[in-house]
Amino acid sequence: MKKKDLFKRKKKRPEDLHENPLDYFRDETLNQYASSKSMMRIQQKITLRAMELLNMEKENVLILDAGSGPGFSSAIIKDLGFNVVSLDLNEKLLNFYKIRELNPIVGDICSLPFRPEVFDGIISISAIQWLLKENKSKFFQDFSRAIKNFHEILKKNSNLVLQFYPKNEHVLKEMGKIITDATSFKGNFIIDNVNNPKKRKIFLHLNKNH
Repeated sequence: MKKKDLFKRKKKRPEDLHENPLDYFRDETLNQYASSKSMMRIQQKITLRAMELLNMEKENVLILDAGSGPGFSSAIIKDLGFNVVSLDLNEKLLNFYKIRELNPIVGDICSLPFRPEVFDGIISISAIQWLLKENKSKFFQDFSRAIKNFHEILKKNSNLVLQFYPKNEHVLKEMGKIITDATSFKGNFIIDNVNNPKKRKIFLHLNKNH
């Protein structure tokens, strides 16, 4: 299998067509996404895998679901026995369901509204690709801000797991460089089902060791 096939996509994704997620997740599209049983099942499977990689003990820990949308992933985290905060830029998505127990907060992952070292773990499912757009005027500036913020709010010796859809190998290389230059995170990319395009998922697993 050629490496370039790892990033091959049959059609453009929403982040390829819209500059801002708020432009995409609105009106009928927002309703369809938030009420989709299929999307819910997909998010649940990815979240369970992300939590496996996060490798958390359940006692008195707090996990941030960054870019939570309507709370699909947060609900799984809560059901697993963890405390969770659901953060999303789109207030309408957070209000689609009654998710008070998931501690919904409207906020931007590039400017997180939390004090330093408050979270024991962070996951983000299908969100950060909105920050990795080569057609943006300042390439990767948003990702740099986000990864610095994640590093700041995460406790020492804790983990961050990001699942996303990179456009090409260049994206992964630039992400790795930004992480190395801007933080003390250590980790690697993890690719599940590498030979099955329909089931393939790419994760970034990072540990804050100091």
